[in-house]
Order: sequence, then structure tokens, then C-alpha cells
Amino acid sequence: MVLLDGKVVIVTGGGHGIGKAYCLGIAREGGAAVVADIDEEAAHGVAKAIQDSGGRAMATHVDVANSASCQEMARKTLDAYGKIDGLVNNAAIFMSVPAERGSFQTITEAEWDRIMAVNVKGLWLCSKAVVPAMQRQKQGSVVNISSNMAFNGGLGMMHYVTSKAAVVGFSRVLARELGPDNIRVNTLAPGSTMSEEKPTEDALKNYERSASTRILKRIEQPEDLVGSALYLLSDLSTFVTGQVILVNGGAVLH
Repeated sequence: MVLLDGKVVIVTGGGHGIGKAYCLGIAREGGAAVVADIDEEAAHGVAKAIQDSGGRAMATHVDVANSASCQEMARKTLDAYGKIDGLVNNAAIFMSVPAERGSFQTITEAEWDRIMAVNVKGLWLCSKAVVPAMQRQKQGSVVNISSNMAFNGGLGMMHYVTSKAAVVGFSRVLARELGPDNIRVNTLAPGSTMSEEKPTEDALKNYERSASTRILKRIEQPEDLVGSALYLLSDLSTFVTGQVILVNGGAVLH
């Protein structure tokens, strides 16, 4: 069974880490992956890798915090494929674009605003750009990426944790608004995931420490998220909307 045969799916932040894994998985399952990233060179690299392996993909630049850029992403996708079946709102400030750390007293106002512009406003702007195409065809799936940290808190990361908690509320409201159009909206919440290809020694120790707190005691890899994302994007989940799926090896039970 090919889960996404003929479907066109946009993945923001698709040039790196977990986003890259989503794109590769979409292509493996017969879908066309639209690799959208602020790092255009990385996006082209992922798209080329998919094309070289016989899959369908295209790359496009997007700054999710910019409305015109999001609209251009949607337009280019429609020009290339004529439709949009799925959107994975994955782009975020955290790893590939690092977030500053600090207590709630030391986080700067500029850093707070930067996180919210990408991690929260970005979901809204991308959805505004892409959803009208789904509404015209009366079907589609939006997968918004939250985080394990929205459910267990995270010291030194209040701005990030707050932004990822907002993803859950955003998704639930959007699910209710788009239900009449047969468009599903769900949230996927990863745990601490080794999204860098070559993590530093300190980063590796942090991943190992996270692994020790899980029911399944190993480091989470980007590929661990792909199956759940494909399920939510595919016709296997046609009656699933407004839900949150935590993929964290049992670090948090929700």
C-alpha cells in the first residue's frame, strides 16, 4: 500500500533534521514533497536527493514569518502540481535556527518576539496561504508540530515552550473552523530528537540523558516521527482531527 500516492504535501523547515525526514518519507510513500525552507540551498539539496532516487519533489524558499513569502510558497506549489493535499507546519526556531536560552527574567523581548513570529505566527501565515487550495478541493490535512516540552515544561526555554503550547490551541481552533471543508488539523509533538547529523559531545550527552527518562530507552531519531506524520497526512486518518499525538518513547504520557 502506498500511503500518499498522488498527494502533494508542503513541509516547512524541510531542509534540515526532522523536516527533511518528513520530506523523504512523503516521497517514499508516493507523494510529492514540497521542501520549503528559509535555507534555500538545503531545500534544494533535499529535493535533489528525492529526485535522484526517483521520487517527486520541488524546493522553494520560504520565510514563514512573512505573509508574502508564504503566499509565494503556495503559488509555486500550485503552479507546479495544481493542488495541495497536505501541509506540515514544521519550521521553528530551536535547533537548525537556534533559540537563545535563559530564565523568564533574562530572555530578551527581541528573542521572545523572534520565537513567536516563527513558531506561532508562522503557522497562521502558512495556513492562511495554503488552506484555500484545500478548501477548493474539499479535502486536506494540516499537521502542526508542537513539542514534548509543551507538556512537561523546559527550564531555560519559556519562550519556546510557550510557543509550542500555542500550537496545540491553534490546531484545535483551526480543526473546528475547517471541519465543514473536510480538512483535518492535528498536532504532532516530538520528544528530544537527534536532528543534527553530527551532534557535539555535550549535545549527545543531553540526548542520552533524555533517553534515560523514557519508557523506551533510546535516543529519538527523526525517522521515529515519520510514521505518525504519514498516518496523519494519509487517508488512514480520515476521521481523525483536533488531536495531539506525542511521539517521545514514553517520556510524557498524555
